[in-house]
Amino acid sequence: MAIHAAPDICVSDLAAATGMTDTAVSQALRLLRSHDWVTNRREGRVVFYALDDHTVHDMLHTLGAGHAAGTS
Repeated sequence: MAIHAAPDICVSDLAAATGMTDTAVSQALRLLRSHDWVTNRREGRVVFYALDDHTVHDMLHTLGAGHAAGTS
């Protein structure tokens, strides 16, 4: 839900938002990438992640998840 709410979020920000360690977040993201649920883009040393599965996106909206201001 944190990636849905704040697309283009980096590992450290995602870890802070979820209360997880950077390592745990990286492992979870690796699993999500293997299922093509998230995409990533690199800017220098920082990698940003965004939700990339429309079914999961729609399901999160059905559950009431929103987006940060200015995102879709």
